[in-house]
Amino acid sequence: MKRKLADIAAMAGGQLGNPGDADVLIEGVTTDSRRISPGCLFIPLAGERFDGHDFAKDCLQAGAGAVLWSKSRGEAPGPCVLVDDTLEALQRLAKHYLAASHARVVGITGSNGKTTTKDLLFSLLATTFKVHKTQGNYNNHIGLPLTVLSMPEDTEIAVLEMGMSGRHEIELLSKLAEPEAAIVTNIGEAHLLQLGSRLEIARAKLEILSGLREGGLFVYNGDEPLITQVLEEPATAKPANLKLSTFGIAPDNADYPVGIMHLEDKTVFTSHALGDTPLELPLPGEHNVVNALAALTVARYFGVAAPALAEGLKRVELTGMRIETVRGVSGITILNDAYNASPASVKAAIGVLEKKRGYRQKVAVLGDMLELGEDEVEYHREVGRFLDPGKTDLLFTYGKLGAAIAEGAAERLDNERIFSYQDKNELIDALISRLHPQDVLLVKASRGMKLEEVVDAVKSSSLHR
Repeated sequence: MKRKLADIAAMAGGQLGNPGDADVLIEGVTTDSRRISPGCLFIPLAGERFDGHDFAKDCLQAGAGAVLWSKSRGEAPGPCVLVDDTLEALQRLAKHYLAASHARVVGITGSNGKTTTKDLLFSLLATTFKVHKTQGNYNNHIGLPLTVLSMPEDTEIAVLEMGMSGRHEIELLSKLAEPEAAIVTNIGEAHLLQLGSRLEIARAKLEILSGLREGGLFVYNGDEPLITQVLEEPATAKPANLKLSTFGIAPDNADYPVGIMHLEDKTVFTSHALGDTPLELPLPGEHNVVNALAALTVARYFGVAAPALAEGLKRVELTGMRIETVRGVSGITILNDAYNASPASVKAAIGVLEKKRGYRQKVAVLGDMLELGEDEVEYHREVGRFLDPGKTDLLFTYGKLGAAIAEGAAERLDNERIFSYQDKNELIDALISRLHPQDVLLVKASRGMKLEEVVDAVKSSSLHR
C-alpha cells in the first residue's frame, strides 16, 4: 500500500495528529517493531503482556513514516493518525484498501486443507491472472488485514485464507473481505474445545457466507452433511442469488474424481467436470485430490482454461510442513506433516503412508492433537484403532494424548510395534536406532508439539545400521 497520510487517516476512520503531515507518503504497513522499512506505517497493537505503543518512538527513529496512535495514549512521538482503537483502524484500513483496488476476492476456510487449497487455487489462477494470497498463517483478525495491505495495487484476484477459534471470527473476516467466491473444505474436530460440537464448528465455518457478495459462488464439500444442514438453517446469513457447487468423493457432487492413480511423490487423477483430461498433482493422498477439486471449481468459475488448469496443478508450491516429502542425508524418505493435526487429517496422512510401496518399513510418529475438547482422549484412541499392520510397521507416539493413540493402536498392532514417549529426545534416540535408510517415515501432530524437531533430527542422521 502506498498512500499519503491524509488518505490513510480517512480510510482508517482517524484524524491527522498534525495537519502539516498530510502529504507524508506511506509505503507499507507493519505491526512488528522489528520489521520497520523506510516510510512504512507502524500500527501498535496492545495485548495482555505488551503494548506496541511503547515501541512507536523507536520505530519512527528506525525509519517508519508515521504511526497509528490510540487517542487514549496521550501525545504521539511523531507523525501519526489518531484513532480510537488501533486494531479496528487496521481492519478498516484494509477493508477500504481492498475495495479501492477492485481486486476480486476468494475466501477459503475449513477444518483441514484450507492452506493447501489456497496454495492450489493460487497456482491455478496465477496461470492467467495477477494473484495475491495469504502468506503463512496470516489468516486471523490481524493477519488477514495485513495480507490485504501487502497486496500489490495491480492485483486482479486475492485468495484469502480465513481461520478461527470461535464464533463470529470468520464473519468479521468475510465482511472485511467481501469475497466473490467462498470455499469450505470440510468440517472436522479442531476447535471442539471452544465450540463443543461439529455442528457448531459447521456454523462457525459457514459464517464465510456473511460477507459473500450478491450472486456469489459458494463451493463446499458435498460429502459433509453438516454443511448442507447449516446451509438450510434460517439463521445462516446468505447473499441473494447465491450460487452453489459441491465437490467430494461421492458421485452425487458437482465434481468428483473419476479415477485416481497414486505414484511415489504425486497423484494423477481425472475429474467428472474435466472429463478425460489427466491432472497431475505433486502431492500424495486422496484428500489432496479433494482439495484440488475445490480449487479447480473456483478457477473454472474465473475462466481459467483447461490446459492452464493442468499446468497450474503441476507447478503448485505449498506452504511448508503439509505432507512435505523430505529426503534425509541417509536417503530415508520423510513425510513431514508437522504443521497441524486433527483426527481427520491424521487419518488422511496415515492413508498416504499406507499407499507407499517399495520401502523396507513404514514408520509413523504421531503426537498430541490439541483443542479437541472433553472427548480428546477418545479421539486419540480412535486414531490408534485406525492403524493396522497394512498401514504402518512401527508406531511412535509423543505426548500425554499421544499415549492414548498408542493405547488404541494396541488393539490392532502387536505391542512390539508400538513405542510411546513423553520425552522428545528419548523418542528421537529410540526412533533413529530403529530406522533404516530405505524406510518411509510419517511425522504428524499439532503445531504446539513441535515435531519438526524430530524431522530435523532424522533428516540429519546417517542412520548407520
